[in-house]
Amino acid sequence: MNIFRHRPLALLAPALLIAVAGCSTADDSGTVAVPTPDARTAPLCRDLDKVLPRTVDGRTRADPEPRSAYTAGWGSPAIILRCGVVRPPKMIDAKVAQGDDPNAIGGGVNGVDWLMEKQGDGTWRFTTSNRRAYVQVTLPEKLSGPDDSAQVMTDLAPAVKKAIPKGIASMRG
Repeated sequence: MNIFRHRPLALLAPALLIAVAGCSTADDSGTVAVPTPDARTAPLCRDLDKVLPRTVDGRTRADPEPRSAYTAGWGSPAIILRCGVVRPPKMIDAKVAQGDDPNAIGGGVNGVDWLMEKQGDGTWRFTTSNRRAYVQVTLPEKLSGPDDSAQVMTDLAPAVKKAIPKGIASMRG
């Protein structure tokens, strides 16, 4: 498994992965904000929805409300996936690219690149990069253990690679 292949960030990634596994975000309310992808992105997100795994990290798929082809969830509290989100500002931040931002780091898991961002509440959010649509994953706060976030990204990578081609995503989502 190629956890993180970006050379400048390779040394920081394992430590961050352990930190991320213990603190992440997902709302336990069962509802999630549905993205509004543009016309170029929406078909990619619908294709992703069709190929998402039934289980992620051993958790069964249980989509949040309102039901949408642009959102998915697994387990309770849920791992939440949203497709067609707006590009995160840190995606183009030079400090992140240089490894100088302690609240954001880039890396890859099994051929899918991710931006990992620490949120204001101390949890973490993962957003794909170098793909034609932005796919965002949040983990529930209770998800813990050094390998949990890596397994989630590993489980989601085949679907992302199949449905979301490499390329530049629309800034809007």
